[in-house]
Amino acid sequence: MKIVHAFPREVRVIENVWIPMADGIRLAARVWLPTDAERHPVPAILEYMPYRKRDFTRLRDEPLHRYFAGHGYASIRLDLRGSGDSDGLLLDEYLPQELDDAVEAIDWLAAQPWCSGEVGMMGISWGGFNALQVAALRPAPLKAIITLCSTDDRYGDDVHYQGGCLLNENLGWGSVLLSCATTPPDPDIVGGEWRAKWRQRIENAPFYPLVWMRHPHRDAYWQHGSVCEDFAAVTCPVYAVGGWADGYVNAIPRLMAGLTVPRKALIGPWSHAFPHDALPGPAIGFFQEALRWWDHWLKGLDSGLMDEPMLRVWMEEYVPPAPMHAERPGRWVAEQTWPSGRLQPRTLYLNVLSLGEHPDSEDRMRIASPQTTGLAAGDWYGFGAEGESPIDQREDDGKSLVFDSDPQPARLEILGAPLAILEVAVDQPVAHVIVRLNDIAPDGASARVSYGILNLTQRDSREHPEPLTPGQRYRITMQLNDIAYAFAPGHTLRLAIATSYWPVIWPAPERVNLTLYTGTSRLELPVRPPRAEDAELRPFEPPERASMPEITTLTVAPFRRQVERDLTSGMSVYRIATTGGDFGDAAVARLEDIDLTVGYTIAKTYRIHDFDPRTAEATVEQTTTLRRGDWSTRLECRTQLTATAARFRIRGVLKAYEGKELFARRDWDEEVTREPW
Repeated sequence: MKIVHAFPREVRVIENVWIPMADGIRLAARVWLPTDAERHPVPAILEYMPYRKRDFTRLRDEPLHRYFAGHGYASIRLDLRGSGDSDGLLLDEYLPQELDDAVEAIDWLAAQPWCSGEVGMMGISWGGFNALQVAALRPAPLKAIITLCSTDDRYGDDVHYQGGCLLNENLGWGSVLLSCATTPPDPDIVGGEWRAKWRQRIENAPFYPLVWMRHPHRDAYWQHGSVCEDFAAVTCPVYAVGGWADGYVNAIPRLMAGLTVPRKALIGPWSHAFPHDALPGPAIGFFQEALRWWDHWLKGLDSGLMDEPMLRVWMEEYVPPAPMHAERPGRWVAEQTWPSGRLQPRTLYLNVLSLGEHPDSEDRMRIASPQTTGLAAGDWYGFGAEGESPIDQREDDGKSLVFDSDPQPARLEILGAPLAILEVAVDQPVAHVIVRLNDIAPDGASARVSYGILNLTQRDSREHPEPLTPGQRYRITMQLNDIAYAFAPGHTLRLAIATSYWPVIWPAPERVNLTLYTGTSRLELPVRPPRAEDAELRPFEPPERASMPEITTLTVAPFRRQVERDLTSGMSVYRIATTGGDFGDAAVARLEDIDLTVGYTIAKTYRIHDFDPRTAEATVEQTTTLRRGDWSTRLECRTQLTATAARFRIRGVLKAYEGKELFARRDWDEEVTREPW
C-alpha cells in the first residue's frame, strides 16, 4: 500500500473540538482541516460512531481523515453521546437522540467559517447505519453519503437476528459495546470531571444484549432506524459498499432496488473492513474512489463516477476452503441497473440425493442434525482475522441432507440471492432450517458459497410468528445470502439442509426432526450471462492512505480458535480468543503522540452437547486497560447466556478498577421468556 505524505492541501489537526447540543450536552470531535480552509472554505465529511476517536480508532482514523483533508475537505470524527470523550449516556443503538444529535452536528459543521456549507456523511458498520438513518431525516446541508458494511433492516439483517433466529453475535457484540460504553473518557480531554463521568456511565449502562433479546420479533423497536420501511425518505445520493465475506452484504442490492436517488454499489470479496486494506483481497484504492464520489456531489466536479454502472461486484471463483484467505480469485463485473433484467433464473429440483434439472416423483427424506452442525461455518461476520472463514464443509455436510448436481459441463455464474423453495414437516412447534449452497471440487472439497437461515415460526411474517403444527406440511421460501460466484466446469453444486447451526445461531428449544419432501422442493439460481463490457470497466487505483500515528507494540496476544470434543460426554467446546491465560499474553500498545498505553483482550467460549440443545452456553470475557503516567484504569467484563426450553438466562458482571482499587461494579442476572423463536 502506498503511504501518501504530501497532499494538494496542507493539513492541520484539531485534537478535540466540542460540538454543543441544544440540551447542553457537548459532543467530542477530532477535526482535520486544510490549513487555509478559513480563507477558502471546504465541504465537510462527518464520521459519527461510539468507538472512541481518542484511542481505540485512532490508528484507522488518522490515515482516513488526513487523506480527505489533504484533498480539500474538512474531515470530522465525532464520538456519540455517552461514548469516548462526549458528554451524556449511550443508552442503545440508533436512538432518536443519536440521530437528532447528528442533525445538530451537521448544522453546526455547515455554519463553521471553514465549511462551504455542504456536508457529506460516511461510515462503516455503526457509522454506515447512522449515515443512512440520518439521510432519511433530510438535514438540509447533507448532500450525499457513503455507507459501508451496514444495513437497511435492523431486524432482518443485523448482528442480533437472522431469519428470525437469535445470533450468538447478539451476546458477543452486545458485550463488546458494554465494555466500550463504560470505558472512561480521557482526563487530558475532559479534565477533572473524568471520574464522575466514568461512574455515571457505569451506573447507567444498559445490559445491551438483554435489551435486544426482549424484542425477538420485528416490532416497532426494530422498525425504527430501518430505512427499508420508507426508502423514499432518503433524498440524497447514496454510495453503498460492502464485501461478500461480511454479514451485511444483503442490504446493498436492496438499497439499489429500493432507493430512487442517484446511487452506486460496490461489493468486493472483503470482510467487515474498509476496501483499501480488507481481507480477502484484492484491495482497491478506496480512498480515491471515495474522493471521486465527494468531488462529484460536494464540489460539483465531474469525476466520471456517475457515468459508470450502478452495481459493480467481484465475481468470485472457487478457492480451496481454508480458515483465512489473503486473496479471492475472480474478476470485476457490473450491471447497469439493479435489479438486472439480464439475469436468467435456473431451477434445480431436490430429488432423492440429487439436484436435478427435472423433478423425480415425490418422496420423503428426514434429518435431525446434531447440535454441533455449524462448527465449520466460521464467523457470522469477519474482519480478516485468522480462522474466521468457513472451512471445508464436509463435516457439516455429513450432518445434513445433501443434494448434489451432476458435474457442471460448462462455467456457471450466478449473481444475486439464490432461493430455496422447500416443502417440509417437523415434529416441534419451533424449528430452524439452515440451507447452504456449496461448491464441490473434483477432489471432494466442499466450499460454502452462500447460506440462509429461517425460523419456521416466521415463515409468513417476521412481525407475527406462528408456532408450527407438528406433522403438518408447509411450503416455505428461503432467500440465501446474495453472492456473485462462478462454478467451474467439472464442479458440483450441493444444497445442504440442516436443523442446527451452532455457534452461529442459538438452537431451537427442542431437538427437531425434519421431513423434506423431494421432487417438489427446488432451488432457484440467479444465473448471470456474460457481459462483454465487463472487460472495459475502469480499473481501480492501487490502495493508498495517509500515514498512521506512531505506535509501540508492547505485547502481542496470539489469536487462536480451538474445538475440544469430549467423546465420552458428547460435549463440544469452541473457543475464540485473543487473551491471556491458556492462550498467551494480553495485547498492549502505546500511542506515542498522546502518551497513552491501551490494552484489550477478548475470549468467546461456546459449549453444547451433540443431541441436547438445552446444554447450549455462550460466554464472553473482556479486559480493557488505559494507562498514562500515574493514571491507570481497567475494565473486566464477563457475560453468559444459557437457556431452558422455556426461558433464557443472561448474566453479566462488570468490574471497573482505578489503579488496583475497585472503582465500581455492576451485576446482572435476568431471565427472558422464549417466545416462538
